[in-house]
Amino acid sequence: MRKKIIAGNWKMNKTPSEAVALINELKPLVASEEVDVVFCTPFISLIPAIEAAAGSNIEIGAQNMYYEENGAYTGEISPSMLTEIGVKYVVLGHSERREYFAETNETVNKKVLKAIEHNLIPIVCCGETLAQREQGITIDLVRLQTKIAFKGVSAEDAKKCVIAYEPIWAIGTGKTATSDEAEEVCAAIRKNMEEVYSKEVAEAIRVQYGGSVSGANASELFAKPNIDGGLVGGASLKAEFGKIVNYK
Repeated sequence: MRKKIIAGNWKMNKTPSEAVALINELKPLVASEEVDVVFCTPFISLIPAIEAAAGSNIEIGAQNMYYEENGAYTGEISPSMLTEIGVKYVVLGHSERREYFAETNETVNKKVLKAIEHNLIPIVCCGETLAQREQGITIDLVRLQTKIAFKGVSAEDAKKCVIAYEPIWAIGTGKTATSDEAEEVCAAIRKNMEEVYSKEVAEAIRVQYGGSVSGANASELFAKPNIDGGLVGGASLKAEFGKIVNYK
């Protein structure tokens, strides 16, 4: 039985002091042994977030990382910088990174491989635009994105990874894929992993849904057999996140 994982992607929000205050506010609201809870904060807030979350069930993740150990890469963060301070998860290939910062399937693959090398758990994002959904290529697109992202990843390492399906048209818009639409794509992602690896690996990989997840729709979404939690944006910045974690 896969354990649900509910991660908050804070994006470019919260100063270090605000991050500490939010974590202290949310700690009692997300105290659950039934799901893994992750907060992905901006780089500058990682250390205070880890300190604030100490002793709780909250793990801290980064929102990105580079695929080199060190070097002349101004503005980038290496995986060893993350692991040394206690970061456990890292979001890779988010649609905003692809759209605004020219990330490609190939660079996402390099990052996934490097994250695994450093024992970071990648949350690998995939998803389609509204135009792509209307063209009927959603399944083809997410299959392509995930196949390239996992190129060179061993079966044992793949089992530990998380895939987040986020339809781009539902991110921050208030629009949410219906639970059936989300389940269809998450099931296709799992089937894709079965084709790449095996049924055993596909059954082990956790697949999240992201895109305007709220306290109101979390229960219906997470009840689907192939949706193993959520990658939550705006709602992770307020007390509502507690309702999402305690969705049952």
